[in-house]
Amino acid sequence: MFKKILFCTDFSEDSHWAFTYALNLAKTYKAKLLIFHVTPEPVHPEQLSLYLAPEKLEELRASQKKEIDHQLETHYMNKMGRFKNYQIFLKEGEPFIEIIQKAKKDSADLIVMGTHGRTGLDHVFFGSTAEKVVRKSPCPVLTIRLPGRRFSMP
Repeated sequence: MFKKILFCTDFSEDSHWAFTYALNLAKTYKAKLLIFHVTPEPVHPEQLSLYLAPEKLEELRASQKKEIDHQLETHYMNKMGRFKNYQIFLKEGEPFIEIIQKAKKDSADLIVMGTHGRTGLDHVFFGSTAEKVVRKSPCPVLTIRLPGRRFSMP
């Protein structure tokens, strides 16, 4: 049923919990697990270069890469055990757009991701990456909410 599962992470608790589902589904269906993280671009990337010297900008990027590698190792690689049918992809951009493009490009059969469950003004102003992915996805999307988090009507 599932040959490729695209797991999207922002390294939140919700994502870590969703990884359990993605990994178990990949093992159950003997599917390839595509682990995908999108680093949001600054609203005005050209402004960063105005405020930071090129070497400082490089240091910032290197520091971000080091933190991403640490998160991947701590929260995902250590939980894989003998499972080796995976690939890791890192991208910079608008998360929901990059996720949709990745799902299409790699012919994903399922997208698995956590949801923060924003409500109220946060939701109105920022929307939800998970909601946008669900609306635009070329394949089914499984969104996972952290256990114990209560839903409250907006």
